[in-house]
Amino acid sequence: MSVRPFQGHHPKSGQRVMIDPTAVVIGDVELGDDVSVWPMTVIRGDMHRIRIGSRTSVQDGSVLHITHAGPYNPEGYPLHIGDDVTIGHKALLHGCTVGNRVLVGMGATIMDGAVVEDNVIIAAGCLVPPGKVLKSGYLYVGSPARQARPLTEKEMNYFTYTAANYVKLKDQHLSEWGRPID
Repeated sequence: MSVRPFQGHHPKSGQRVMIDPTAVVIGDVELGDDVSVWPMTVIRGDMHRIRIGSRTSVQDGSVLHITHAGPYNPEGYPLHIGDDVTIGHKALLHGCTVGNRVLVGMGATIMDGAVVEDNVIIAAGCLVPPGKVLKSGYLYVGSPARQARPLTEKEMNYFTYTAANYVKLKDQHLSEWGRPID
């Protein structure tokens, strides 16, 4: 595992956080309670901040990064992810804002300045272009992402189910490791 500071910013984590030994977490990163970071994930807060809410799982091979402040983008874009978010395998989130209770499908990409409101499903392989806003309560598909249909009640209930399931799985891994990794 590689959790390391960068230019005076040390990654911080809440209680009962699991970071897989093969994951990399760098710089100005804060992980909420019960976050799980799975194998081969990179969370790189080296030029801006990354904040990840409670009970969020970042699955295998995902890359989370920011957009630095500079002459073409004076403020840059931090990466903010809410509570109860499930980020599927090999997803790429870059300088965007993701609300609470969101499912980011496997291989999806969310670009700079995009905003994903609460209660959204982003299909596998979806591309959310820079600056796009995904409205609450819908399934989004395609490249570029387009609103496909309203979410069903079953899908709306799935967000907290899957978040709790990953907390349970994370706790099983931690019990075998013997303690949370700091």
